[in-house]
Amino acid sequence: MNMSVNIAGVEWKNPVTVASGTFGSGAEFEEFVDLNRLGAVTTKGVANIPWAGNPTPRVAETCGGMMNAVGLQNPGIDLFCKRDIPFLKKYDTRIIVNVCGKSTEDYCEVVERLAEEDVDMLEINISCPNVKEGGIAFGQNPKAAENITKEVKKYAKQPVIMKLSPNVTDISEMAKAVEAGGADAISLINTLTGMKIDIDRRQFVLANKTGGVSGPAIHPIAVRMVYQAANAVRIPVIGMGGIASAKDAIEMILAGASAVSVGTANFHNPAVTMEIVDGIEAYMKKYGFANVKDMVGIVK
Repeated sequence: MNMSVNIAGVEWKNPVTVASGTFGSGAEFEEFVDLNRLGAVTTKGVANIPWAGNPTPRVAETCGGMMNAVGLQNPGIDLFCKRDIPFLKKYDTRIIVNVCGKSTEDYCEVVERLAEEDVDMLEINISCPNVKEGGIAFGQNPKAAENITKEVKKYAKQPVIMKLSPNVTDISEMAKAVEAGGADAISLINTLTGMKIDIDRRQFVLANKTGGVSGPAIHPIAVRMVYQAANAVRIPVIGMGGIASAKDAIEMILAGASAVSVGTANFHNPAVTMEIVDGIEAYMKKYGFANVKDMVGIVK
């Protein structure tokens, strides 16, 4: 059986990576996970300068998942290149760097810097607030999403994955917009915006008031959006959102995802990615699939 997948010209040994922000840059999990067994490691978001993130409390448990308003805390591109990339290069896995920013210029600065680095792919998080456009996220406006994709592609030496927000009216429209802008692949879904109130203190649980909801509770929504996006574009789709088992990952692949990304589940089961790799392989043996690509999008 062939577990490898080809995402925008980059060969992964298997279709499993981790969702940005749930795995650090790999070092935090090396004690629990054999990083060599992952198809790719997707790093926490990195910006052109260090970000402190949002005030605390910024994480809360919900029924069937969690909420976070960490605010993309990160050390900035200089320290990232000095510390995190050399660490990941020790392992036989693809390196996907998640890029965040507050303006088009911010994104392009990081992408241009990474063009000189030995990393395999870039994932552009367009769910960050676009400060220059009155706080509207790039990922909620098709034209803005298309435009930032075009700008990033001017500087990128690696294939570009555009990470889409689910907080939109039509995910297919957003997928088509970034494809039109030149995206090499898309990943979805990012977190859904939610809110939680402590009824005894009569206060918001998160200092930010709202936060991103993730975990098993959002999985059916993610499968639906992956299906819609995969049937709207010709570029590869990386599916994520509430994947906590091999069954969840296979569901994403059957819906149209060429690869999958595991997020919140890493927090309560650090070995979950290994279980998912093994589970996909067992499923292929059981049903006679010779290649992962033979499973992609076969449910119509």
